[in-house]
Amino acid sequence: MELLLEEESRIIEMAWEDRTPFEAIEHQFGMQEPAVIKFMRSRLKPRSFKLWRQRVSGRSTKHVQLRSENVTRAYCPTQYKNR
Repeated sequence: MELLLEEESRIIEMAWEDRTPFEAIEHQFGMQEPAVIKFMRSRLKPRSFKLWRQRVSGRSTKHVQLRSENVTRAYCPTQYKNR
């Protein structure tokens, strides 16, 4: 799959976001979780990839089936405020 640089950046951003589930990445870009992991491994430095894996492993908000019904948005309200 050929991706534009902007799309690659957005996938990386979504993968790092705590409240964005892998299913959202799949819906938008057609990449299932194993493909996202492989993608991140190829795009990040080894240490960054290791930190990312530690961060998302076991995080219930990264999987729609595991997340609480109270989580209704993909980002923190203050995340995208203009500075």
